[in-house]
Amino acid sequence: MNPNFTHIYLMPGMAANPTIFEHIKLPESHYKIHWLEWQIPSKNETLSEYAQRMCKFIEYDDIVLLGVSFGGILVQEMSKFLKLKKLFVVSSVKSHHELPKRLKLLKVTKAYKILPTQLVSNIDLLAKYAFGETIKKRVDLYKKYLSMNDKTYLDWAIKQIVCWDQEEPHPDAIYINGDKDIIFPYSSKGDCIVLKGGTHIMIINKYKWFNENLPKLIES
Repeated sequence: MNPNFTHIYLMPGMAANPTIFEHIKLPESHYKIHWLEWQIPSKNETLSEYAQRMCKFIEYDDIVLLGVSFGGILVQEMSKFLKLKKLFVVSSVKSHHELPKRLKLLKVTKAYKILPTQLVSNIDLLAKYAFGETIKKRVDLYKKYLSMNDKTYLDWAIKQIVCWDQEEPHPDAIYINGDKDIIFPYSSKGDCIVLKGGTHIMIINKYKWFNENLPKLIES
């Protein structure tokens, strides 16, 4: 493999598989894209321990790491154990302070322990969890993108989001958020790139922006 390649690893959001990145195309003369996939967590595995385990799928140094939504939280944790060229956090949060009030309430009341995650075999409910909207006419699209419906994983993922304790934005991360994101409505504030009209699934429906701008941001 060309040693001058920049290797880019992409981490999808909660419950999503990496086909959400199927339209992300960067110049093949300079970049090699790798898809990361969610693994079933071990019992009582911390987010930091999980991040270290996910780092085992990274085969190169000086990489670009990009994560979406909960994947954006994960890559911020993974970056503590890797040598990175760039870190991108998309449709996610910079710290626990940006979590919406409903998630903060789940933490305080510990109600995340009793959420009906056993019902997520219902694809419509899973779409609500992961994308912030019901499927309506896009059932085939969501069946394609949302495949991680294991209860153990979902219980763990929701707990990790609700209980994430990062106080400050990652100093080296480039945050990219949409101003119409209803999952993380406060994420477009502060030091970040804001896509006008961008929703929580903008990696899917605004992929042209990413294809055009990621190379510039990587090399800047």
